[in-house]
Amino acid sequence: MLNSIRNFSKTFIAKIFLFIVAIPFVFWGMGDVFTSGNTNTLAKINKKNLSTQDFIEYINKLNIDQNEIKDRIDDNILEEILGRLISNKLIELEIKEAKLIISDKILAERIKLNTNFIDDNGKFSRTKYEKFLLSNNLTANEFEKNFKENEFQEELFNYLGGGISSPNFLINNVYENENKKIEVEFINLEKSYLQKDSIKKQSIKNYISENIDKLKKDFIDFSYSKVTPKDLIGLDEYNDEFFNKIDEIEINLLNNANFIDVIKSYNLKSISRNNFIPKSEEVTIESKIYNQRNIEKIGVLDEGDFFIVYEIKNVDNKIPTLDDNNFENQIKDLVFNKNKFEFNKKILKKINSGKFLDSDFKKIGLDNGKIEKLLINSKNDNKKFTTDSLEVIYSLPLKSFSLVVDKKKNVYLIKILSHKIDKISKNNELINIYSIKSNNEIKNKIFQSYDIYLNSKYSIKINEKTLDRVKNYFR
Repeated sequence: MLNSIRNFSKTFIAKIFLFIVAIPFVFWGMGDVFTSGNTNTLAKINKKNLSTQDFIEYINKLNIDQNEIKDRIDDNILEEILGRLISNKLIELEIKEAKLIISDKILAERIKLNTNFIDDNGKFSRTKYEKFLLSNNLTANEFEKNFKENEFQEELFNYLGGGISSPNFLINNVYENENKKIEVEFINLEKSYLQKDSIKKQSIKNYISENIDKLKKDFIDFSYSKVTPKDLIGLDEYNDEFFNKIDEIEINLLNNANFIDVIKSYNLKSISRNNFIPKSEEVTIESKIYNQRNIEKIGVLDEGDFFIVYEIKNVDNKIPTLDDNNFENQIKDLVFNKNKFEFNKKILKKINSGKFLDSDFKKIGLDNGKIEKLLINSKNDNKKFTTDSLEVIYSLPLKSFSLVVDKKKNVYLIKILSHKIDKISKNNELINIYSIKSNNEIKNKIFQSYDIYLNSKYSIKINEKTLDRVKNYFR
């Protein structure tokens, strides 16, 4: 079967197709990245070297566009890809050690059962197989190699976690943990926090003095002119004359000509702003010029329908005055959030140390004016609290306390009042669902242990200098 499938790769079409696929790799040279000696070793797994050649071949295999890598180079995309390659190599070593074998006959049978190649009659279709190879830029040999690697990986994980059958008590535990009803008391802590309206001037000044460097902002002095064809050439037409004049203005400014003189020479009107800082998130001409303060202090911005000719004369990094309502409100928000964080931290510290008592809960409820009750029907019942908060709630014992949040990020102090547990019904479908979930939980624990085992078994060292050279190549 495998030999007959491979015959496709010997056809004239396949050879042409393989040549087309190979072209990008032929011209994608790595230059000095491929050198001899240790500088070519990108990583070591125990005593096994992983070369830059291995890495680039792996990238080619993933079919990742070189421009995408360039765009995401600072987001550690190469480190992510290298991590995946190392993981694959570790799995290969484990497969070899476990002496797993898949014969050509078994591999052929599994390919024939692949749903991608099954026709309407439920039989293997060689036509669909060959179309699949063509559409995915693969030769038969490449596909079979990749398919075999995936099958080996599946065999390894079956070897580790296969044959697991959860006992009934674990199935019941998973069901009960997800479906038990929990009654809670909760208090919205909003009234416990220092209210923004009650924050005094002195508190604001104290916060500013403690955080002076963090609160400084850039204030700029600048002038600009909004330029349209009508302003510059007297016509509502974007023609060569208009663009030539725009180029002239930009060249003059870059040659340190006086901004006002340049604007006047073209009979343009200019607007000046002093001590400017944006008051809101709204995008305006002034805010766009402000955003250029650390990029280019003089120049021309193309806005499509018009051009902005600007000059930033001065940038002053300083603390805004409290006469600025926006700044005062910003500081109030910071003081409020600081107080909120410290209040929550104090409660959590007391809870974690076991010193938070029922009397503390009642006192906070009295201060806030209300203690509410809620019955949570299951771990999926997120009408009130977030999914992450429900995870916390369902991990807590009776009479315990914690802090949780709702979707609007309001913080609540909760107390667990009761657990109501319904036994799993004798519904075979339901039992099967929770049996699979229980099996998966066990497998996850096995795989976590296996991950720890691999970390202790293999020594992995990355050659940072070689990695930097590869990154510089892609830049």
